[in-house]
Amino acid sequence: MSVSAHGVATVAAQEFRLRIRAGRWQWLLAIWFVVLFLFTGLIWLSLRQPIGIEGERGTPMFGALMLFVLALALLVVPALTAQSVNGDRERGTLATLQVTLLTPADIALGKLAAAWGTALVFLALSLPLVAWCVVEGGVTLSRLAVTLTVVSLLLGVVCAIAQALSAVLARSTTSAVLSYLAVFALTIGTLIVFGLAATLSTETVTRRERVPVFDPNGATITGYTDEEYTTTEPRTERIWWLLAPNPFVVLADAAPQLPPRRDPVTGLEATQSDVDVLGAIGLVVRDLRSPPEDRGEGPLIDKRGAAVWPFGLAADLALGAAALAITTRRLRTPSRRLPRGIRIA
Repeated sequence: MSVSAHGVATVAAQEFRLRIRAGRWQWLLAIWFVVLFLFTGLIWLSLRQPIGIEGERGTPMFGALMLFVLALALLVVPALTAQSVNGDRERGTLATLQVTLLTPADIALGKLAAAWGTALVFLALSLPLVAWCVVEGGVTLSRLAVTLTVVSLLLGVVCAIAQALSAVLARSTTSAVLSYLAVFALTIGTLIVFGLAATLSTETVTRRERVPVFDPNGATITGYTDEEYTTTEPRTERIWWLLAPNPFVVLADAAPQLPPRRDPVTGLEATQSDVDVLGAIGLVVRDLRSPPEDRGEGPLIDKRGAAVWPFGLAADLALGAAALAITTRRLRTPSRRLPRGIRIA
């Protein structure tokens, strides 16, 4: 299916004009910024006490802000696209586009570009708060660039999914509800499925542990011996891929690991896992890919295992591409079959 840049730009411009006329965007954007500002301010106030490594308050602020921005955007973005196709069909304006020289791909990409561009406007409003985090210290340019890029791509994927549901379903209300269910499946659903799979993938293994041997009085160690014990361990290295498409997992794992900082008291190098929200989540997720015997001790470990985010992001992008293909197919004319009660023009 041919695609022309002029056709995509024409549809996108028309969609932008319709969105601006349809509601009071100034108020919506203002509320979005105020909510983010209040959240960032609360995080800043909670970090006024020493956090372990002095002068790095921007690290936890930035991580919490990016996770909050992604969560809030996943609540807003489906509403931007869930009525883009069936809404026009209900109003009888979609046929006007379909009888022009615009191809179905032009219409689908133009509508997606308008919705994605609107979502990026919301993301752009968080940049002043991101700058605040950078001023507080601890945020590297590489982490800043990678994190914002990943969030932008994830928003585009959600827009494409919501648009496909809008093209497949006849009623805009139904497509909006299912769009939020799709977001739920990617976020909470993947956690639920992974948790259930983890309980089914447990394995009973025998381990050896070196333990000290004390004298009869129990005061002196006389030697060491190996003792065997049986334990049940989940084999998460077999099912980690179930968690990979989760947008929060992709975001956290993709964030570059921050370099260690020297503790001003002890003079020793210390990791920032205790204050780095994104890094802590990434470490835990990567640890799931390792066999039980190779995993770190405790929830936070000092070294990163194999990356998870490339697989998760690739799966999400493939899902978005498939959704765009479905939208394009549903916009082809002439239509062999229309949903009952839907008019053509």
